Amino acid sequence: MLDLFNREVVGWPLKPRMTADIVTDALTMAWFRKRPAAGLMHHSDRGSQYASHAFQDKLRRYGMTCSMSRKGNCWDNAPTESWFNRFKNERVHGVRYATHAQIKVVAFEYIEVFYNRKRLHSTLGYQSPARFLENWIRQQQEKRVA
Repeated sequence: MLDLFNREVVGWPLKPRMTADIVTDALTMAWFRKRPAAGLMHHSDRGSQYASHAFQDKLRRYGMTCSMSRKGNCWDNAPTESWFNRFKNERVHGVRYATHAQIKVVAFEYIEVFYNRKRLHSTLGYQSPARFLENWIRQQQEKRVA
């Protein structure tokens, strides 16, 4: 799951199959990391995992509003589609991982060490997601002091 404000990956469990529990786990991880105020908009595609009762119930418990892409329109979810494409091109395609544990290590390193903290984004003024957020928080504090 991406925070579209700063393009940070905030929820990302890895499991061998795309089932409802993978997206509910991602949502839980994202919520615990960010603790957003009620009313946050959660956008996804129309996959059965996101439409599941378990996921929809968790959205309601966290006070989030569900938004889903139009049927068959990948452009509605472009930032997430772009992220997955980037991850696959940079760490998956052309590589054979012997175990699920190996890909978990690679994914952790990519997301938490490289992508969220080092990878520069043109939409963020060529800053990493972490740096963009740090700068924004600092600017908000400076405005309050002024």
